[in-house]
Amino acid sequence: MAGKKRKSTEKQPKGSRLPLGADADAVADAGKRRRSGAAKRHQAEEEESVPSSISAKILREALRQQQEEGLADSRHAAAAATPAAPAVSAAPSTSFPVPAADGGDDDDEDVDEFDGFDALSEYDGGVPEIDEEDEKALAAFMSKDTSSKQSLGDIILQKIREKDATVSTEARPAVKLDSRIIELYKEVGQLLSRYTSGKIPKAFKRIPSLECWADVLQLTEPQNWSPNAVYQATRLFSSNMNAKNAVRFYEAILLPRLRHDIKTNKRLHFALYQSMKKSLYKPAAFFKGILLPLCQEGNCTLREAVIIGSIIQKVTIPPLHASAALMKLADLEYCGTTSFFLVEITS
Repeated sequence: MAGKKRKSTEKQPKGSRLPLGADADAVADAGKRRRSGAAKRHQAEEEESVPSSISAKILREALRQQQEEGLADSRHAAAAATPAAPAVSAAPSTSFPVPAADGGDDDDEDVDEFDGFDALSEYDGGVPEIDEEDEKALAAFMSKDTSSKQSLGDIILQKIREKDATVSTEARPAVKLDSRIIELYKEVGQLLSRYTSGKIPKAFKRIPSLECWADVLQLTEPQNWSPNAVYQATRLFSSNMNAKNAVRFYEAILLPRLRHDIKTNKRLHFALYQSMKKSLYKPAAFFKGILLPLCQEGNCTLREAVIIGSIIQKVTIPPLHASAALMKLADLEYCGTTSFFLVEITS
């Protein structure tokens, strides 16, 4: 006898069971609601436990630390981008080295490698503009300039003779030069009057080693040298002469030429500007042959003071030489341009 199919005694209400996919979605939604509710309660508890004043302090401290870290990073980046300084410091800008002593040869330069200066060359770093009204106002307090009554050649000749008379206490017999020597150096002077670049005559290179160099130099007519020739001569004489003879050259040849060019052109030729910069190869000779004689004459103009002062600022001067120059300038009679040089040397 076949058994009967057993029926469940429990009946499920119609529509009480959801599909399997729907059950999973419901469980996930419920979990999300529980987690979000717990997070909100946790955040509310933290906000209640930390006062608002402390929160503001924390924010300020975090901001300060971020700023310090950013500043430190920028400093490290700048230090990495900046090349390391050499072991031996050199003069700038600028960029002309001045030895600490008066002696030494200019081994790094060769006068025959000179390429010349362009006529349009400008001062490195520039020179401040000079107000003409200020220059005239200062000129009213200066002694009258009698140099305008003499030509540049007369001034140079007078300076050479004055230095020859005071260079030694012993009487030196007058030098009598051979006619061939006189002719040779007159031709050298003609070459230097139109010199622009390249080699200079060998006869001119021998002048610093001559005992009667001032007499021979006079034959070349320095007042007619081109500005580039003046620069070459300054390089040659500053590196191959002792300080005593360099002073004579600076005062008798270089200084009158510088002043004449500034007065005539209202500015200084770039080659002459570089010549004066090169003269600081011997700082003591520069002060004794250029700066002190200029201030002692009492007629230094504002334009001259500004141009020469700009060179003093660009070149590193040994402290001992600067101190000696300050003492000498301070002993002079008061003058506006002298005070200007005092400020330039100490700055």
